[in-house]
Amino acid sequence: MHPAFSVIFFTTTSGAGYGLLALLGIFGAAGIIPSERWFGLTGLVVALGFIGVGLLSSTFHLGHPERAWRALTQWRSSWLAREGVLAVLTFIPAGLLAVGWVFFESTSGFWGVMGIIAAILAWLTVIATSMIYRSLATIFQWANFWTLPGYLMLSIMTGALMLGTIVMVFGHGNRVIQGTVILSIAIAWVLKYVYWQYIATHKSLATPSSAIAVDGAEITPLDPPHNSANYLMKEMGFSVARKHAEKLRLISHVTLFALPLLLSVLVYFTSGPVAIIASVVAMLSSWLGVAVERWLFFAEAKHTVTLYYGAQSV
Repeated sequence: MHPAFSVIFFTTTSGAGYGLLALLGIFGAAGIIPSERWFGLTGLVVALGFIGVGLLSSTFHLGHPERAWRALTQWRSSWLAREGVLAVLTFIPAGLLAVGWVFFESTSGFWGVMGIIAAILAWLTVIATSMIYRSLATIFQWANFWTLPGYLMLSIMTGALMLGTIVMVFGHGNRVIQGTVILSIAIAWVLKYVYWQYIATHKSLATPSSAIAVDGAEITPLDPPHNSANYLMKEMGFSVARKHAEKLRLISHVTLFALPLLLSVLVYFTSGPVAIIASVVAMLSSWLGVAVERWLFFAEAKHTVTLYYGAQSV
């Protein structure tokens, strides 16, 4: 699949925003992070800002962005519509949580309940986003068990790294938050590794021979379906060389997981300027890594329609 910049930007920024919002809601309600006005304002502005910018960018790859709202009406059958509905609903409890945190410096009681609801809706939105890809049976690399948990865990991980940085900057770092950061990185790393191993060691059952029910034979077309490149060949037939994919995976392993994990462990055992700098670098490194990971997520996906244009497998 052709990796559209707008979709990569949307999935990475909104994913991190939803992850941060969910953790703010849960840890705020639990009293693990302070209900201080400026701390809450900073965290919520960052979370909702990332979500808002990400959602806005998601319309840039549409032919008619002004009609995007119509997709919300198809929530009964479309994961894209469900994602949109959940995204809108999330702003309601998130806004009420912001009122309690900023104006009343409270994240307990009613405001805490709003935080928990915001967290649940945030995660449901990320799940709906992942299901847009998971539900596409025509793309083998997406239609597998590991897509959803990996997608959700990356959202939690990048959100946790952002929360870890914010609490360190405000001088409210604690081992519960930092332990959450370390644990989320470790789980996300394992899930991503398993996902990459799965798509490397398994193959789709769809082939040109299976398409015409002639198993075991190598089918080649007498004439190409088109004599020039078209939209499907550009968008669905995009491919990345294996050697380049391996290099990009290595970059992602280092910048998205290894470096943030090492720096987060350092933050866990230190404090002061060293911990703040390490936390910021870990967060920035994860942003680079998740952009590379998401580019690969699209670039390595092969649509079954490519069989029509001469591919022997997907």
